[in-house]
Amino acid sequence: MSNSSSGELCLKVRNLSIDFGGLKAVSGFSCELRRGELAGLIGPNGAGKTTVFNMLSGIYTPTGGEIEFRDAGGNIHLAGKLKPSKLNRIGIARTFQNIRLFSNLTVEDNIRIALHSGRAAGPLDVIFRLPRFYRDEQRMAAQTGELLSLFGIERKKDELARNLPYGEQRKLEIARALASGPSLLLLDEPAAGMNPQETESLMKLISRVRRDFNLTILLIEHDMRLVMGICERLMVLDYGRTIAEGLPQDIRKDPAVIKAYLGEEGAASAEAAASSEATNSAGEGGNG
Repeated sequence: MSNSSSGELCLKVRNLSIDFGGLKAVSGFSCELRRGELAGLIGPNGAGKTTVFNMLSGIYTPTGGEIEFRDAGGNIHLAGKLKPSKLNRIGIARTFQNIRLFSNLTVEDNIRIALHSGRAAGPLDVIFRLPRFYRDEQRMAAQTGELLSLFGIERKKDELARNLPYGEQRKLEIARALASGPSLLLLDEPAAGMNPQETESLMKLISRVRRDFNLTILLIEHDMRLVMGICERLMVLDYGRTIAEGLPQDIRKDPAVIKAYLGEEGAASAEAAASSEATNSAGEGGNG
């Protein structure tokens, strides 16, 4: 585990809200992420998780609250007022619940496009093929190869992105996000549609990426095995409001979280089952 709890703030969100036609999709959401932390944002379908991501990444403009982002150089930006392209340049990258690749481009070109924001060569370097242009090309080729190798898809670099199996398309989208050089990575349901073996591999990959790229990661995920396996801290949304926050082992036992996921009857059944299990355990202990 990371010692991120003692690190500097990477992201500070205060009372973030947004409404659509009078409907409060998110209300008063607040959170803090420390540099190097790996945290999870969970909740039932329709709780507002992706809406939060859309505000953090500039797709939606909040109707209330503030987002402060500290880039890798220590500069603080009011991220809630910036466009997605600007947010990406200062170090925020994301993936989407529904994969958004350049499906008619090759796997390699999907990565190279994301690397262009870091090009040193200018228009004249490109037109006249000056040395800076060739240095850029060599650097981008090397970085592309490293990312494809990390995600195990280097042999498919010349295939069209749309022809990749679903799990590999997920990996390519994360690789493309990393190519932009973020310090904060937002992963929206990265394990969606994956089988258990692919999910297990993804868990290890996310942990490695966090470590090797010195990233702060916030992820949305419904696969509780993945969430409990890699997240250091969890925040739980329901109907656009935060209902719980804490360590994974505490969140899984929180009555408000159980109720949000299972409903009134399901929560009562779970509580009765837990109570019965505790009674049986006590009885067995007494018989021993």
